[in-house]
Amino acid sequence: MQLPLRTQSSAETYVARREWRDARLPACPLHPAGGCSFARHGTYSRATPRGVCIARWYCPEGHRTFSLLPDFLAARLPGELAAVEAAAVAVKSARSLEAAADTARGFEVTLPSALRWLRRRVRAVQEALDAALRLASPAVLGGDAGLQLASGQASVLLELRRSLSAQCLGRLPAPLGFLTRDTRNDHTRQHEIGPDGEGPARYAAPVEFWTSPCNASTPIPRPQDVFRRPTTCVASGVATAACRTAAPART
Repeated sequence: MQLPLRTQSSAETYVARREWRDARLPACPLHPAGGCSFARHGTYSRATPRGVCIARWYCPEGHRTFSLLPDFLAARLPGELAAVEAAAVAVKSARSLEAAADTARGFEVTLPSALRWLRRRVRAVQEALDAALRLASPAVLGGDAGLQLASGQASVLLELRRSLSAQCLGRLPAPLGFLTRDTRNDHTRQHEIGPDGEGPARYAAPVEFWTSPCNASTPIPRPQDVFRRPTTCVASGVATAACRTAAPART
């Protein structure tokens, strides 16, 4: 379970000061009154930004870990929250989604993979902003104008992360909030494998073999030209006797 770690530091300052060592979680979120064996459970590192570590706690009775995620980090996506937002903002000024994906990922990633990467972030940012409009207080959001994404301005998602309460963030989807999605019961979002296009027309209607008629009384056809052993010499035309050791003729 992820919880916000309130900090005004950037990723570089967070790593330089090792702020995860000073992170505190005073009580177990599952047992606020105490009575459990809640304790610090070390740290784990994020792939990006390099050097960032996350403080973690564990409740043995609740069988759950708790991580304090710094405000600048995206939830359930690699990288910083501002970087995820910047990828979504870049789509608005690009001539196409493909061009934006190619610019963002470069030549080391194939275009279908880059498109999936970019679509995932654009969809996640839009879902987070829509949820914030529904759940957060208008005074905190500053109206609809406060949620307009544009290049060259301060990160909207980062400001929301720092201003919204932990309870509100728990009801908002990633990368802004920490709401978990039950993928086992989610049939609307399958894993992305790129555009497949339309299949050939011959595969449009599958053939139901179990309903096809079957006539078991029809005899199986046999070859008409049955091999028979020659009884005359091919060269002289003289009649020859069948060899006793030869294989029997097929009938």
